[in-house]
Amino acid sequence: MDLGLKGRVAVVTGASKGVGKGVARALAAEGVDVVLLARGLDGLRAVARDIAAQFGVQALPLACDVTQHDSVRAAAEAVRAHFPTVHIVVNNAGEAIKRQDREITWDDADWLGQVQIKTLGALRVIREFLPLLARDGTGRILNIAGASGAMAWMPALTYGLNNAALMHMAGYLAADLGKEGIKVNTIVPGVVLTEWREVWAQNMAKAEGKTKEQWLSGFCRDKGILAGRLAKVEEIGDMAAFLASDRGAYVNGAKIALDGGLTVNAR
Repeated sequence: MDLGLKGRVAVVTGASKGVGKGVARALAAEGVDVVLLARGLDGLRAVARDIAAQFGVQALPLACDVTQHDSVRAAAEAVRAHFPTVHIVVNNAGEAIKRQDREITWDDADWLGQVQIKTLGALRVIREFLPLLARDGTGRILNIAGASGAMAWMPALTYGLNNAALMHMAGYLAADLGKEGIKVNTIVPGVVLTEWREVWAQNMAKAEGKTKEQWLSGFCRDKGILAGRLAKVEEIGDMAAFLASDRGAYVNGAKIALDGGLTVNAR
């Protein structure tokens, strides 16, 4: 489907892998020039080369640490030199859950380390790229949150706090920026089969003496994922492309669950 996005420009954080990479590819497939942001430049360059070759769009890789104000500002200035206008900003940067201990016992530095990346990182990106965002009705900000922001996913305390913050942020900014013609929405995936999740599922299956497919089937059943499978990164990308397009122009301030029925909470 041609969504009429050809020639627009998108900035995607956390774009070197996983959901960010999937969103960048989905937008590029619609003819959008993409700016790819992440901390690791080598990975970004590989993604940029692949996108440019496959879709014939401009793909600009820029190293950017969203926890650092100066790094985000430098990225925005670099983008300004290439593209005077940005139409789409996708906040996807974040980290996988790395620890399984009770987060209420963590010290302040560990808590703040989590919040710095996703919540404050998204705010920094929006603040620095806001002057470049189109005001003609094509401006979009998309936050990629996660279902843990709408439910208790043990033991992910700060992970859930971050996702809930992104949902609130989108609603607030939809009201704040609506008069400037900028739409702000949140995509709320459930569990997505990213590269990291592939390895995780394989390791969990091996530990229980099962195939990956068998283990994932049981996992989905136990977690109440009605679709019986994890989300594909392409499905998150497709939703992002729709919301970025004129066909999604009436969607504003929304929290769109893309979780296979996880948050229906059928138990």
